[in-house]
Amino acid sequence: MSGVKVGVIGGSGFYQMDGLAGVEEQRIDTPFGVPSEIVVGTLEGVRIAFLTRHGVGHRVLPEEVPYRANIWALKSLGVERIIAINAVGSMREELAPGHFVIPDQLIDRTQGRAGTFFGRGLVAHIAFDQPYCPELRALLAGALRSAGATAHSGGTHIAVDGPAFSTKAETGLYRSWGVSIIGMTTLPEARLAREAEICYATMAFVTDYDTWHEDHEPVTADVIIRMILKSVSCARDAIRETVRQLPAQRGCSCGETLVKALITPLNLVPDETRRDLAPIIGKYAPAGAEAWHGR
Repeated sequence: MSGVKVGVIGGSGFYQMDGLAGVEEQRIDTPFGVPSEIVVGTLEGVRIAFLTRHGVGHRVLPEEVPYRANIWALKSLGVERIIAINAVGSMREELAPGHFVIPDQLIDRTQGRAGTFFGRGLVAHIAFDQPYCPELRALLAGALRSAGATAHSGGTHIAVDGPAFSTKAETGLYRSWGVSIIGMTTLPEARLAREAEICYATMAFVTDYDTWHEDHEPVTADVIIRMILKSVSCARDAIRETVRQLPAQRGCSCGETLVKALITPLNLVPDETRRDLAPIIGKYAPAGAEAWHGR
């Protein structure tokens, strides 16, 4: 579908995007399975694809999310920027429940999740030193503050498998690493978005202090949902404001990630792999093998 440039990925408690006009449900077959539910509509004059990460009714565990199918599907629609919403626990006193964090760094503690589009005869090594798009991060932080939220810009987001919450020993370890927030879904989502040359940033909503804060109740699912319901309206306002402010052209380098990442010469890549990854690598194919650079 042409004209869809922005994707919104809703997390826990954020199951629909109010204000979308002309909503159409999308059914997309991908080489990586069936994606989560996707609808396309218009918001502030911009075509938006809204994806419900955990499915309608929250039926999908963090490790069961079809991350590759989701990002492939959004890329196939033409999406260039993704705004993700994540519920997180705080590892720092000043990042209080009810606040938003726009992190700039990531630590991956997930295991066994399919975390790349590449392989099967095609090798690529992307740069991921800045896992979140700096241009999109700045817009989100400003939009959240305009919407009346307390928004912290910067911080390290650690991704863990779940579905259980952390032990006190784990929380103590992560705090000693200088981690700011903890969640279960930003990886491999952010990495796949970078492989697909899509700008990606997250509005992380703090729901709790995980297990470390003696003056607050331990994290539970009902605590999280209760807090999330308080944030939804503000998050929607911030998304609307961000969409209004998005420049027509991207000023970051996210859209050129693969220029120096693809290593395997095109003529050696199996036809099936090239077909499966057409939305991801298609723009590099016409130039031939000589256009594929590596270290």
